[in-house]
Order: sequence, then C-alpha cells, then structure tokens
Amino acid sequence: MFTGLVEAIGEIAESTPTTGGVRLRIETSLAPELAPGDSLAVNGVCLTVVRAGAGDVDAEVGPETLRVTTLGTLARRALVNLERPLRSDGRFGGHFVQGHVDAVGLVEELRADAEFHWLTVRFPPQLAPFIVHKGSIAVDGISLTVARLGSDCFDVQVVPFTIERTNLKRVQVRDPVNLEGDMVAKYVVRATELAGLSRKPVRAEGAADS
Repeated sequence: MFTGLVEAIGEIAESTPTTGGVRLRIETSLAPELAPGDSLAVNGVCLTVVRAGAGDVDAEVGPETLRVTTLGTLARRALVNLERPLRSDGRFGGHFVQGHVDAVGLVEELRADAEFHWLTVRFPPQLAPFIVHKGSIAVDGISLTVARLGSDCFDVQVVPFTIERTNLKRVQVRDPVNLEGDMVAKYVVRATELAGLSRKPVRAEGAADS
C-alpha cells in the first residue's frame, strides 16, 4: 500500500527486453535503502526490486503490466516517480494507493495559474465510475485531488512543490500517464453491482502490479 506522496525522482538508466517483458534499471537516491524483494512504486505501478546497488535498482515488468501501463514506453533518461510502501507505524498522508493501475490517460493541457499549474487529463470511459469530483486520483503515482470533472477528462491543480519534486516538471501535452482510481469508489461501485443497483457490471481496463 502506498500514499501517492512521491519520495524521490528516479531516472531510467536502461530498459532491457526480456522474455515477454522488460527489465528496468533505475538510478535513484533510494537505492541504498532498498533490497531485493522490496516493493517500489514506479510511476504508480507496484514493482518488485530484483537487484539493488549503491545508486540504482533493477525491477522486472511483466507483459500484462506492459499492456495496461506506460512502463514499456519509458525511454532512457526518462524521469519516474518513486515511493516505497507505507510503513504500519508511519504517518499517513495523500490517499490509499494500491499501485494497481486502472488505465492510461493522456495529458490534454498544462497551464499556469500564478505560481500553480492546472493539469487536464483525458481518461478512457471504463474509468469514469471510479473518479469523483473532489475525490482523490493517482496520476503517475502522485496523489492529486479532482477539482473539475467532465465526461472524459478531469482537472487537477498542482502546487509548485509537486511540480518540482515529481516527473511533472517535464510533462508535455499528449504524454501518457498511469491512472489509478480511488479505492473507496471501487468498493462502492462493486457493492452496488452485487446488490443489483447498477444496470451493468463496471470494470476497469486492468489492474497492473508486480
């Protein structure tokens, strides 16, 4: 379980194809605190560390995760948001993020508003039931609040601190981003489905993790 509060920005040093997947080598200041077997959220995707060095770590990405996330499109030197799992005795901030990506969205607009920025993201229709106005959403693993919600896009306002300390500092229009809907909304939708209160079953495109 994660919180959506990014701990560090990593950099893709290498992306090596494997049988059906890829192996990512990520340069990060968190490397000395990680060990093989540890979980690590990479752009909102929960991966397992398979090698840890002094300044970098390796993680393997399977074919299903490649299908439903952006990890297979990461180029060398791309920036990635990193977060270690929430400790049971730690202070909780952000919101509950599982590291299971529901869909890939597209950045439609990034515009300045004084020292802040507005980010508009278009999402696929199957994600609509899990996005709530004034609710939380994880965008590339960043916990953000939905300020405006349309039928196929939402707006979030991003503070300067988040811009500078996440991969949003390099985001461009039409960039793909990993999206994870609010976990509470998912359980509500599922409960109404089982109770026969919804007209048809609702499913996200996929839930990707390690």
